[in-house]
Amino acid sequence: MSETGRQPTEEVRQPEPPLPEESGLTLEEYLAMQQAIGHPTRFRILRTLVANDELSAADLKTAVDVESHNFHYHLDELVDVGLVDKRQRRTADSQGFYTYYRPTAMGRGILEHGVEELMRREREFNDAYS
Repeated sequence: MSETGRQPTEEVRQPEPPLPEESGLTLEEYLAMQQAIGHPTRFRILRTLVANDELSAADLKTAVDVESHNFHYHLDELVDVGLVDKRQRRTADSQGFYTYYRPTAMGRGILEHGVEELMRREREFNDAYS
């Protein structure tokens, strides 16, 4: 008899592999994306980018209202895992380059079909039962 006092009735089933063999990303890469969006500051940064399509670093920092050193750390994390693209562009009225950020397709997808989907379902549940 087992420690819980219950007799095992069946063998434990193993889940199917999470990714197809020809997956473009590894499981670790997907988990790193989930971990990145799990931080409140990074979530706000990504949400703001999705709402605006593309923003300069200065405009994005102002919009999410985060201290400069924290802002760049979190923004770099989103870039590193592939949820945000970073590009430099010269404007007609300037001598230098400006950095702009935009969400990747994966960034949009993980936001829309991940955390925000859970929030939509909670809202629907509350509406249905209140």
